[in-house]
Amino acid sequence: MTPPQWPGRVGVVGCGVMGTGIAELCAVRGLDVVVHGRRETSADAARERLAGSLDRGVRKGRMTETDRKEALSRITFTTDLGAFHDCRIVVECVPEQEPLKREIFTALDRIVTDDDAVLASVTSSIPITRLARATARPAKVIGTHLFNPAPTMPLAELIPTLLTDDETIRRAEEFLGDALGKQVIRAPDRAGFLVNTLLVPYLLSAVRMVETGAASAADIDRAMTGGCGHPMGPLALIDLIGLDVIAEVANSLYEEYKEPLHAPPPLLSRMVEAGLLGKKTGTGFHTYRK
Repeated sequence: MTPPQWPGRVGVVGCGVMGTGIAELCAVRGLDVVVHGRRETSADAARERLAGSLDRGVRKGRMTETDRKEALSRITFTTDLGAFHDCRIVVECVPEQEPLKREIFTALDRIVTDDDAVLASVTSSIPITRLARATARPAKVIGTHLFNPAPTMPLAELIPTLLTDDETIRRAEEFLGDALGKQVIRAPDRAGFLVNTLLVPYLLSAVRMVETGAASAADIDRAMTGGCGHPMGPLALIDLIGLDVIAEVANSLYEEYKEPLHAPPPLLSRMVEAGLLGKKTGTGFHTYRK
C-alpha cells in the first residue's frame, strides 16, 4: 500500500482498546505512529493486544505476513509524552474523565513544538471546547470521535468548536477521510455529539427494563436483533463498549441537557461500582468468562 500523503508521525495518547485500535488503523494505512501509555505494563499489554489483532488479520486473509510485519514496524510505544514533540497530529484516547483529558491537553500544548499541529480528542461525550480551553492554542483543538473497533467501524465524527480554525478542520477531515479511510460526518460541539445523543438514551432504556424486571437481558437483546434487525442487542452493546464508559457518557449528557432519560439508572451505577464492566472484565449484563 502506498502511504497516504499525511506529513509526519501520528501521536496517540492512551493505549487502551481505542488507542491501540487507532494505532493499528494508522499503521495498516501506512502511517508512522507513536503510542503513549502511563506505565510500561500498560504499554506491554497494548503491544500484545495489537500484535494479536494483526495476527487475526493474517489468519482471516485480510493481510499478508509481510503486511503484518510492516505495520508492526511503524508503531512505537513510549511512556514519555515528550515523544510527541514533532507530531503533526496527536489523538487523545485516555479514559472518559474530563480532568484527566484536560491535564493531557495542557501537557501536549507545552510539548508539541509545531504551532499548527492538530490536537484531537476521541472523547465520546465531553464538549471539545472544555478541552480546547486547557491549551493556549484552542484554534488547533478538534474532536475526532471514532468508534470501537476503530480498524473496522467505518464512521468518524468530526467536532469543531466555536474556536477551531478552518485549517485545522480541513486537516483533521483529511486525516480521518483520506489517511484513515473513514466516512466523516460533522457533529455539533455538545455533549454526546450526534451518535451518542441518539444511542445512549436507547441503551439506558434497555437497562431500566432489566432494572424494573420488565424483561431479561437475553430477551431484550433477542428482541432488538430478531425484531428490529440490529446487529447487536443494546445490553450486549453496553457490555462491548464498557458499562463504565456508558455511565460516563450518560453523566455528561445529563449535565448538559438535564433530561431524566439521560441519567444513569441505579442498576448501571451499582454494576460499575461492583466492577462488572462488561466484556473487558468478563461479566456485565452477560457473562463472557470461559
